[in-house]
Amino acid sequence: MKKFRFKLETLLGVTRRKKEDAERLFAEATRKLEEERARLVDLLQEMQRVQAEYTEQTREGKRISVGRLMTYTSYVNWKREQIEAQQQAIMQAQAERQKRLKELLELMSKLKSIEQLKEKRWQQYKEEVLFEESKQLDEIGLQLYMRKAGA
Repeated sequence: MKKFRFKLETLLGVTRRKKEDAERLFAEATRKLEEERARLVDLLQEMQRVQAEYTEQTREGKRISVGRLMTYTSYVNWKREQIEAQQQAIMQAQAERQKRLKELLELMSKLKSIEQLKEKRWQQYKEEVLFEESKQLDEIGLQLYMRKAGA
């Protein structure tokens, strides 16, 4: 009997490699999203710190110069722009992660289908081998019976 050979073995190997690449890209996208979120947290904490300093200075009854007030206002506006930009970066990172997840899920589904097909073909092969072995044993049994009957 010939050896089992799955005709789609090359496709199976390529799909496995693509799935591994997709897993790596998904992990990178997830890491990037977490980095973007951490950056936003840092920016928000910095904004809170600056606002707390300003509030503390105004509570103490200290006079704030116009120059210092303008500097503070400019800084707060700049921080808000950074925060908005960071929120956009997070949305882009989330979209990229979703895209990578979708690709990964599609490849996992494709790989599962090919592996199921391979398993089905393997079962068919085993049945064929068992049938052939059974046929050969029947022939051997028949030949032995004919020899005994003829002797």
